[in-house]
Amino acid sequence: MRTTAPRRRARRTLAGAGAAVALLAGALTGCGPGDSGDEGERGAQAGPRWNTAPASIAAVGDSITRGFDACSVLADCPEVSWVTGNDPAVRSLAARLLGEAEAPARSWNLAVTGSRMADLPGQLSQAVAHKPDLVTVMVGSNDACRPTTSSMTPVAEFRSGFEEALAGLRASSASTQVYVSSVPDLQRLWEQGKDDPMVRRIWSLGICQSMLADPLAAGSGAKTRREQVRARVVEYNEVLREVCAKDALCRYDGGAVFQYPFSADQLSRWDWFHPGKDGQARLAELAHRQVTAAQPPR
Repeated sequence: MRTTAPRRRARRTLAGAGAAVALLAGALTGCGPGDSGDEGERGAQAGPRWNTAPASIAAVGDSITRGFDACSVLADCPEVSWVTGNDPAVRSLAARLLGEAEAPARSWNLAVTGSRMADLPGQLSQAVAHKPDLVTVMVGSNDACRPTTSSMTPVAEFRSGFEEALAGLRASSASTQVYVSSVPDLQRLWEQGKDDPMVRRIWSLGICQSMLADPLAAGSGAKTRREQVRARVVEYNEVLREVCAKDALCRYDGGAVFQYPFSADQLSRWDWFHPGKDGQARLAELAHRQVTAAQPPR
């Protein structure tokens, strides 16, 4: 039986419409003729992925990572460091990730007491020499803990220092992961010790005077000073978050350390400011949770 002209035209019209629908679907899904959705997904996942089980660790930063005042007065105690320590009561990040037997040979503590952000590029340069899978960064407390609020590190300078440090790391190693701890809430540390006469005497020797000077002063000037220090710490943490977010292998802790409610029992019994052994253990716990998480903190 012959197909009439009107019917042939109708078929051609339907075929053309089907082709248009197919092309539109391809445009919407990102797949053209011969492409597949699976290939698109594989392409999206082709970038570097976070390794939750690094095999070696280097630590950089300041006195907190050195375990300062955690074991004895005015002395570093790297044995209890939250990153590389070997004290079983702390269970450092290295011990948790590598095992207590392997940690000493595959972890390095390059932090220096008193360091500020300006010192980070040099420390990361030293860390790269060990070719670690992971570098931990905790720095910023000393940028805020200055003799006066006016001498705190400017936020723009803090940012440029962190950017320089990460750029230097990437120039030497494209695959090293970076875990960045937030700066602790210094105002909370003030709250934990301000009512103890002995603590106030110790603080008066010169510890973090931008926050801890005249600990019982309640006037507007003292309140404003403490608020300025806390606000600067918040700004530093935002810098750490923003700069870290631009690097696929950098993971910021999401403010976990800043938000952690450190108690007096978790602080050094020599200065009631640095973490004691229990405080170091809490830092290790927080870091391990973040490093081994499938996804970064929100």
